[in-house]
Amino acid sequence: MAGLDLTHRPRRLRRAEWSRRLVRETVLTANDLIWPIFVIEGQGQREPIGSMPMVHRLSVDEAVRAAVRARDLGIPALALFPNTDPTLRDEKGAEAFNENNLVCRAVRAIRKEVPEIGVMTDVALDPYTSHGHDGLMRGDEILNDETVEALIRQALNQARAGCDIVAPSDMMDGRIGAIRAALDKEGFEQVQIMAYAAKYASAFYGPFREAVGSGGLLRGDKRTYQMDPANSDEALREVALDLEQGADMVMVKPGLPYLDICRRVKDEFGAPTFAYQVSGEYAMIMAAVERGWLDHEKAMVESLVAFKRAGCDGVLTYFAPFVAEKLARQA
Repeated sequence: MAGLDLTHRPRRLRRAEWSRRLVRETVLTANDLIWPIFVIEGQGQREPIGSMPMVHRLSVDEAVRAAVRARDLGIPALALFPNTDPTLRDEKGAEAFNENNLVCRAVRAIRKEVPEIGVMTDVALDPYTSHGHDGLMRGDEILNDETVEALIRQALNQARAGCDIVAPSDMMDGRIGAIRAALDKEGFEQVQIMAYAAKYASAFYGPFREAVGSGGLLRGDKRTYQMDPANSDEALREVALDLEQGADMVMVKPGLPYLDICRRVKDEFGAPTFAYQVSGEYAMIMAAVERGWLDHEKAMVESLVAFKRAGCDGVLTYFAPFVAEKLARQA
């Protein structure tokens, strides 16, 4: 055709599957996945979560089975979140310091039966408080420094139980340095810290709060400590502080709506950077899948590739076992 310049034909590289694989820029593997697990009391319990199809709350023995499955699929690590009995919740989150609490028992059981798997624990008080907040309160105020002291106790409790990574998700000022110093002083210098460094006050957390039993308890909101979704430069300041204070890895949360933040963090610092594909993101995709509007496998893989393309070294995702199984079939 006259005037058509076909010196360059980029479609040549897209013509065949082998060629597309050959020039693919971003590769997703099971090594990129961390599987979040919700833990409940009981034995042999697999309790479905209404807003998160195909995700269950698991008793400790079932969590061990999930760890075996993760190991066999090549998933490097699990992240544990407890659904604490309401009778054990109080204003100060004292159950977080109980060496036999649900998370500590799950950590010990998994470490005993599946020592090859990494175990990550959440450091924040919201699964344990009667008001649903991540910190201690005086009236309607979240107390920063008093909360940090409580988080130190919680992190040490989890380290004594045998966790590999503590992940402070509270967004209190100064907590990373304080926790690092306390861990080192107690001989836990090998315990890693993944900081929820840029955690936004997002509307996408609803199903998670249902899963851990804190949604109906929350008094007010979390905007005085979680970040404003409108801010980007602030995320870089938060990440810089956490890295200076000893974080080994940093996390952006939520995920897909904040890929620009992931990219900026990775480009600016070059540190191990993770994102949390949160419960609301998962629920939206699965709701469309259930209605036949999206292909389950294609949608979950594409969403996870997006994190890798944005610079993430890994992703916390409820899709972890499903995508790992798909990748294993393709191997």
